[in-house]
Amino acid sequence: MAKVFEAADASNLMTELRQSFDAGVTRGYEWRVSQLKKLLIICDNHEPEIVSALHDDLGKPELESSVYEVALLRNSIKLALKQLKNWMAPDKAKTSLTTFPASAQIVSEPLGVVLVISAWNYPFLLSIDPVIGAISAGNAVVLKPSELAPASSSLLSKLLEQYLDPSAVRVVEGAVTETTLLLEQKWDKIFYTGSSRIGRIIMTAAAKHLTPVVLELGGKSPVVIDSDTNLKITVKRIIAGKWGCNNGQACISPDYILTAKEYAPKVINAMKQELEAFYGKNPMESKDMSRIVNSNHFDRLSKILEEKEVSDKIVYGGQKDRDNLKIAPTILLDVPLDSLIMSEEIFGPLLPILTLNNLEECFDVIRSRPKPLAAYLFTQNQKLKERFAMTVSAGGIVVNDIAVHLSLPTLPFGGVGESGMGSYHGKFSFDAFSHKKAVLYKSFIGDAAIRYPPYSRGKLRLLKALVNSNLVEVFKVLLGLS
Repeated sequence: MAKVFEAADASNLMTELRQSFDAGVTRGYEWRVSQLKKLLIICDNHEPEIVSALHDDLGKPELESSVYEVALLRNSIKLALKQLKNWMAPDKAKTSLTTFPASAQIVSEPLGVVLVISAWNYPFLLSIDPVIGAISAGNAVVLKPSELAPASSSLLSKLLEQYLDPSAVRVVEGAVTETTLLLEQKWDKIFYTGSSRIGRIIMTAAAKHLTPVVLELGGKSPVVIDSDTNLKITVKRIIAGKWGCNNGQACISPDYILTAKEYAPKVINAMKQELEAFYGKNPMESKDMSRIVNSNHFDRLSKILEEKEVSDKIVYGGQKDRDNLKIAPTILLDVPLDSLIMSEEIFGPLLPILTLNNLEECFDVIRSRPKPLAAYLFTQNQKLKERFAMTVSAGGIVVNDIAVHLSLPTLPFGGVGESGMGSYHGKFSFDAFSHKKAVLYKSFIGDAAIRYPPYSRGKLRLLKALVNSNLVEVFKVLLGLS
């Protein structure tokens, strides 16, 4: 029987990791590289076990597991290994007349001991990707995987304990009790991926210690389809980004479609045709789609689908199998705006289509709702692309595709407003776990008497000119012309 994780364990864990950090264990370049290389070995040597765990937890197809979890992690690790020296190097900063003679730089300093609380839908990617940033930045880190993906959580615990330095990297498995005990500790940063409801709990706990947080949440990500789009490719990409990404159980999954009333029938017919081409006439038997994570989420989705004035809006799909936790890809047309399906993040295989009198109305619809983690637009209209990118507020914008911005390490990934705060991926991950420390080096040469009492009108004029970097005025004062 596994030992129960208690308050004393949480306290001792923090003490041990704090001692390692204070002793400088994690600060050196060599330690950081050694741990990143171990993470790469995990990806290279244990991919079959990872794929198997993801299938046990979510019924994920091998392609999704290998590409969207392991391969993306491998890329993140390789990038960190390649760029780490550059990331760690101080950035030079400009100085001014006020500080002359001096030099200045911005030093990336590790925060200390950090906590990563990850999600169940991409349990390896969303656990290890933040850990890559934490280690790259030189922190000691505790990972708390999601208990809703037990096979993945167990494997993460086993592999990280086997490969990484236990004096500075730990995994704590468990549920609400364990997470609560961890949140009672004083962390230097908390990185959480999950729902906005739990995000509020995390933020409340962090506030007690003034601990900064990164919250990677979600929201209702809209897809706007213009009538001039390449409809066949558009529909394929929407299906791949919705049902081909963990069966809609993804934070950047398309949550609803907005399109003109007269164009909607074409969109629906194209989606039916491509869904059948992807998953067959009976998608419930397809091996290329994940299942719903557990019975609680299945019941939540069923409740959304069975709500009055929603169930009769189904134009495709709707089949359910609770024993096997499967729900077919389901399209709905013009559900009520105040229904559950339009009030909360769906996080499943249901996709409502809302029709508009004209596409212009999409901006008001999106603006009237909390800011989403992603917003998508399919169009060939350049002016519409530019307006959408400039005026729609979302964590990220993708034009003519779904979710692919996630794979670009040169783009920050994170939310805004209720979809989260802070960002990561690539150097943004390193920065998320670093303090940007201002450092100024001053010489003893050129010490100016004007900064010291007793003050005079002349000193005032000269200091004002120096602070304003006004060389002309400086010379005027020095020459007695001002």
